[in-house]
Amino acid sequence: MSYNVCFLVFLSCLLLLGVTFATNMEQTTIVIDVTRQIAEIDENFVCATLDWWPPENAITISNLSSPLLAKAIQGLCNIYHKPYSHSNRLYAETSLDCCLAFKTLRIRIGGSLQDQVIYDVGDLKTPCTQFKKSDDGLFGFSEGCLYMERWDELNRFFHATGAIVTFGLNALYGREKLRGNAWGGEWDHTNTQDFMNYTVSKGYAIDSWEFGNELSGSGIGASVSVELYGNDLIVLKDVIKNVYKSSRTKPLLLAPGGFYEEKWYSELFRLSGPGVLDVMTHHIYNLGPVIIESFGRNDPKLVSRILDPKYLSGSVTGLFKNVERTIQEHGPWASAWVGEAGGAFNSGGREVSETFINSFWYLDQFGMSSMHNTKVYCRQALVGGFYGLLERKRLFPIQITTGNALLWHRLMGKGVLGIQTNASEYLRTYVHCSKGRAGITILLINLSKQTTFTVGVSNGVKVVLQAESTKRRSFSETTKSKVSWVGKKASDGYLNREEYHLSPKDGDLRSKIMMLNGNPLEPTVTGDIPKLEPVRYSVKSPVYINPLTISFIVLPTFDAPACS
Repeated sequence: MSYNVCFLVFLSCLLLLGVTFATNMEQTTIVIDVTRQIAEIDENFVCATLDWWPPENAITISNLSSPLLAKAIQGLCNIYHKPYSHSNRLYAETSLDCCLAFKTLRIRIGGSLQDQVIYDVGDLKTPCTQFKKSDDGLFGFSEGCLYMERWDELNRFFHATGAIVTFGLNALYGREKLRGNAWGGEWDHTNTQDFMNYTVSKGYAIDSWEFGNELSGSGIGASVSVELYGNDLIVLKDVIKNVYKSSRTKPLLLAPGGFYEEKWYSELFRLSGPGVLDVMTHHIYNLGPVIIESFGRNDPKLVSRILDPKYLSGSVTGLFKNVERTIQEHGPWASAWVGEAGGAFNSGGREVSETFINSFWYLDQFGMSSMHNTKVYCRQALVGGFYGLLERKRLFPIQITTGNALLWHRLMGKGVLGIQTNASEYLRTYVHCSKGRAGITILLINLSKQTTFTVGVSNGVKVVLQAESTKRRSFSETTKSKVSWVGKKASDGYLNREEYHLSPKDGDLRSKIMMLNGNPLEPTVTGDIPKLEPVRYSVKSPVYINPLTISFIVLPTFDAPACS
């Protein structure tokens, strides 16, 4: 009986600690170039999109000021562990004192219907009415109206949450449809100018204005020639300069918010000229579609693509390089953003995009794009589909997606460092200067189903972490490390490193609950989730990365002159 009890206790401890027994053990060393930064991201790299859709279709811009917004913000605040207060209703006169843990979360407003939005201000040529279903309209909808009362409510939301706002402008206003999906004629900028004047008069802070959505190249639903687009950017830049001539800060101009085509994007820089376009935005859905006719049915290859290192690299590495090269050669005054990315398009994959397995794609995208000077990465979407940060029905934060984004935001600094490694292609490795502190942070993504990696780290001069493939920590050592140092400062803290190990609950890759260092990131009875605390180990011990897990490793004393 005593043997059985001890064995059950032993198994329970293994489950608690998230220990995985792998078929293979592989030793690897990462050599980090500490002499220079190979790229740099924005301080507020993480971004979420918010689409235009009629209220009956989704909880988006059109009904963001509904009472459900209070619940949404409460959930976001809870997951980010910041105080909040609110009144019974969140309407025009109500503000919400809520500070996200991001402190400044980027939100990009726009999407499919943005080029059909009319702003209800100034001298309009046609009535400003709500979106309606229309067989003749773009994406099956008529033009829709942004009433200034709604815009006021939205800005109260932005102010209350500290959001950094990118607003997508209607680039089809005044144009006419030609043939196919091509649109022609001059863009009428008067409605945009009146809208900007109203925005400035109210003191609303807009970080950047983006011109058009997926109209570049062959376009999605509609397209505009690069010749027209380049001229429009010149006009819009002048509008921004005039409207903001008395403002202390000027918003950025972003475009074209479409799928990258090298010739079209290069021509846009040439035609618009130096200093006009501040940010080149492009969209990524490299995991393919969900078959919309049978909504929710996934492409059977969706999961295998996420776990295939060749596919992850092959589908976008060239894209990031080409975008970076286009800017260097044709628009060195500009920077690159991923303006929208959801992995699988048509709302994402059911039981994939909202589960742990999508973490591999999401964080790998962060890492790869950062290495090529992508300043901002916008996740599709804040709410909507299966890829939203918030659940559609309850508007409660999806812990996996927000947990991934928040750990990156807190730990990964602006400076990106180059590496050399002898690791298998299944161990994805990205290194940044740590955020707001000395040292470096390493993101390790293990796509292998069977291999545990022991990782050593060197700065090219000396080995900082020694990889040992033949000797793992004893069970008692692991237990002591996992338990003793959680949430506490070690007496020899400067000799320790911090580790954040992410894994799915019960080893189920399609779990909606993520484990952090063996503890589930589940809401407490008060609606909060546990703090995102690391475990601490001696810097002299190797790092272990279990199969199908993700780890952030923080080395606060790592000697990296490039991060000074």
